[in-house]
Amino acid sequence: EKTGVLRIVSETHAGSFGLLPHRRDCVAALAPGILVYETASDGEVFVAVDGGVLVKTGPDVLVSVRRAMGGANLAQLRQAVEQEFLALDAHEQNVRSVLAKLESGFLRRFATFQHD
Repeated sequence: EKTGVLRIVSETHAGSFGLLPHRRDCVAALAPGILVYETASDGEVFVAVDGGVLVKTGPDVLVSVRRAMGGANLAQLRQAVEQEFLALDAHEQNVRSVLAKLESGFLRRFATFQHD
């Protein structure tokens, strides 16, 4: 939990998304990428995040993600996003594709069975 956050920049599937303190309440689906927040004491802080959600209500911002990695080196964080988070998403997409094919095959056979 951080207080005194001046701004937040996160990545969504539609592109970068910025929040300033007086922005209207909102919800955003986060894509795997780098979330940046800035405080007066710490300056810019970079966090690699897996897909998740960002919710702003009043002065509070809640970020909920599957996995996150903090670090000072932005290049290493970008590499972590590419190697771990995006590769996992590709694997998840492959699993979902296989399950969809199995499901459609089952439904097709079931429909044929009912007609016989």
